[in-house]
Amino acid sequence: MSDKIFSEEVSDKYSLRGRVFHKIRDDILSGKYKEHDELREAAIGEELGVSRTPVREAFRQLELEGLIHIIPNKGAYVTGITSQDVRDIYMIRAELESLCARWATRNITTELMEEMEENVYLAEFHEAKGHTEQIASLDNRFHEILYEACGSKMLEHTLRDFHQYVYRIRKQTLAQGARGSASNDEHRQIMEAIKAKDEDKAAEVARIHMLNAYDNICKKGLLD
Repeated sequence: MSDKIFSEEVSDKYSLRGRVFHKIRDDILSGKYKEHDELREAAIGEELGVSRTPVREAFRQLELEGLIHIIPNKGAYVTGITSQDVRDIYMIRAELESLCARWATRNITTELMEEMEENVYLAEFHEAKGHTEQIASLDNRFHEILYEACGSKMLEHTLRDFHQYVYRIRKQTLAQGARGSASNDEHRQIMEAIKAKDEDKAAEVARIHMLNAYDNICKKGLLD
């Protein structure tokens, strides 16, 4: 079947089940599937070009993450990310991104430092032009660079997941009002502190960056 999204062969970063899981999770987090929507194994399997087995396995993992609820003999239904979940994620991220910035100050490579500087400059350019798609993409990459620079696979993995959970709402906030500019300024402060090898400042600015992002979400009324 030439139009399959996934091959049955395991040749990617993830196992087949893992790739199916990430695809469904991305679809939930992006808003393709809404809260209370039923996820049908057969339909998703046909869409992705896989059998029901990896879809069923992905469902079990999604339930463990709290993104869906499986009712025996009835079906799987989207739970999604609640307002309380968003608050919890940002409060946890505030502490973990602070630690990440501290470790990044110690461990960042020359290559990643250069990419972080370029990222900040490009974000400021696109913000001045009102290019919201580029701003969101560069915002996403800034945090990925920070995670890669910290030198901890465990911390990087945890933060990547949290970052992905709130991608859709982050994209909305960056497109509204002055948050894009403020976020870029905070990124610049983090970058400059890391470059200056000031662990305490990098950690504090990274923590404030997360708290400010959550505060802006609340002010914009983006939570139910």
